[in-house]
Amino acid sequence: MPGARRDSVAFTVVVTAMVCLGALVILLVIALSGGPRSLLLATALAALPVGPLVGCYLWLDRYDPEPKRLLALGLLWGCFVATAAALLLQGIGGFVVGFSDHQSLEIVAPVTEEASKGLFLLLLLWWRRAELDGILDGIVYAGMVGVGFAFTENILYLAAAYNGTDGTGPGGTEALTDTFIVRCLFSPFAHPVFTAFTGIGVGVAVVARSRGVRVLAPLVGYALAVTAHAIWNTSTVFGFDSFIGLYLVLMAPAFVAIACFAVWARRSERRMLTAALTDAAGRGLIPATDIGWLVDLGARRRGRAHAREHGGKAGERAMRDYQQAAVELGFLHHRFLRGTPPPDFAARGQEYVARIGAARPYIAFPGQVVPTR
Repeated sequence: MPGARRDSVAFTVVVTAMVCLGALVILLVIALSGGPRSLLLATALAALPVGPLVGCYLWLDRYDPEPKRLLALGLLWGCFVATAAALLLQGIGGFVVGFSDHQSLEIVAPVTEEASKGLFLLLLLWWRRAELDGILDGIVYAGMVGVGFAFTENILYLAAAYNGTDGTGPGGTEALTDTFIVRCLFSPFAHPVFTAFTGIGVGVAVVARSRGVRVLAPLVGYALAVTAHAIWNTSTVFGFDSFIGLYLVLMAPAFVAIACFAVWARRSERRMLTAALTDAAGRGLIPATDIGWLVDLGARRRGRAHAREHGGKAGERAMRDYQQAAVELGFLHHRFLRGTPPPDFAARGQEYVARIGAARPYIAFPGQVVPTR
């Protein structure tokens, strides 16, 4: 697949270069935002919600785990590229156009921030489409970008609150605590939820049969992300009561709705994978007896434990490679059955079948005869 390899290299080079450039900008901004003590404290506090949020997205991603390197790039993109781009665009807008503080908060920030975050998803769609199997993948990548963006933004807000440069008071521990409660405890999921709309749009585009839907879905997702972000930001203009009211009436229900949708999408992947692998088994691509060991996450873990017990690390590696190749084949075969195979469908399918054929003679699931090497 020479074309796919070229796309992969191009994506990695472009994203890595932009992450490095964005990191320089953000590190400069952070260095100018306060003293070392306030910055270290702000960074430590901003980091607290990152682990649980990332863990939630990794949990959602367990059926067809995305490459950890790509998830890390999404996180770094949010931390550095999206944040730096949004700051630069907002600064240019304020300087050239003369937006007021309220206009910047209510209009400019949602438009620029969701665009800078969503660009990573569009680059995936353009250069690494093979890694996107549907809506859940879009939500996961969007979540990683949103978590990274929120982390860096929270550092800046927390440092400003502590130093008294946010315009709300003299600063100090009390201001820092208030900002931490609002941003890191009450709404750490805000940016991931906003960007999830763009992720859903990108996920719809991947599996859509209609060219019009493939073009419009990401645009509609972006528009919804901007709208949700703008409503959220506007609520902060009218005081704490307005913020709490919107949080309870709109933000919390929106978060619950997207979370439930993501869990439903995750469960539907099992049904989809079962149907696709059953059809693949009927075509002789995998043994039908393996399907139950591939579609159930607990069975996958037991299979790896069994392989490790009888074959050591080499056996476990063979089992992992077999499971990954078979699951990837299942998702690819599902798109074939829907009539929306990717352009490199045949080459990717042959690669997965070859990996399955290479690994299968050396693995056994519980109750099966363990192969001898």
